[in-house]
Amino acid sequence: MKNSKALFQYLVQQITLNEDPDEIHNMAYYILENLVGLSRTDILSERSIDSSFSEEKIREVVKRINQHEPLHYILGEAYFFGRKFMVNPAVLIPRPETEELVQVILSEIKKQPTSSEADSDKIKILDIGTGSGCIPITLALEVPNASVFAVDISEDALQVAWQNSDLLSASVTFSKLDILKDEIPFQYLDVIVSNPPYIALSEKKDMRHNVVDYEPHLALFVEENDPLIFYKAITSKSKNVLKPGGLLAVEINERFGKETAELFELNNFQNVEIIKDLSGKERIVKGILSLGS
Repeated sequence: MKNSKALFQYLVQQITLNEDPDEIHNMAYYILENLVGLSRTDILSERSIDSSFSEEKIREVVKRINQHEPLHYILGEAYFFGRKFMVNPAVLIPRPETEELVQVILSEIKKQPTSSEADSDKIKILDIGTGSGCIPITLALEVPNASVFAVDISEDALQVAWQNSDLLSASVTFSKLDILKDEIPFQYLDVIVSNPPYIALSEKKDMRHNVVDYEPHLALFVEENDPLIFYKAITSKSKNVLKPGGLLAVEINERFGKETAELFELNNFQNVEIIKDLSGKERIVKGILSLGS
């Protein structure tokens, strides 16, 4: 192929997924940027292609895409809050909705009085079920005066998170923890955040193959008979380790916004709020631990 526009058109034709044409185009742009170093401007201007690029590699990527393998796993990376994170099948691919959760936390932190640089006065943040580490790493980079901790039950996920913190030069302390069984080993926290498993098994049949077949079920699904199991553990244990006035914010299943908010209130959280995402779905619940706790 003589130029980048011809290669782009070839890619679009070869991707046979039943997706919106704009989504196919975005995939093709992303592949060419990642594998060939071509920007959208390069493609539109029909820039000549360096002879060193591998058509075989392009064909292999297309083959895997057409088998519903997520493009982010194929390329080993995903962007979150403007930063590139390493991802593999041990961790969920970061979602835009989770960026909204991070933004909620940043907005709440800005409302708090500025802390000094002394370690004892640093904002202390804990992420429960960290996966790729995208939440705590982003918070560590966006809030320089924070001490950030993150936990996960999966050692494979923790390895990915640690590598991401190293690549992005973020100071985060990672450790293994099963929130359903273990107590939280930190005290006097200012913020606890979590994006726990919240998809009921009955919802699996309506989900895309690229999610169900490739992303880690440990981080996605909960049993139908107890869909709020993680929220029960998180709210009850968070009230014991947050400062009075501390923030708890979680991503939720849109089906259970009211029920999750009620768990917050039962565990001495006040000013509880259900927040809709940009698609209009109930996606985040946040609350402040009562000053009387």
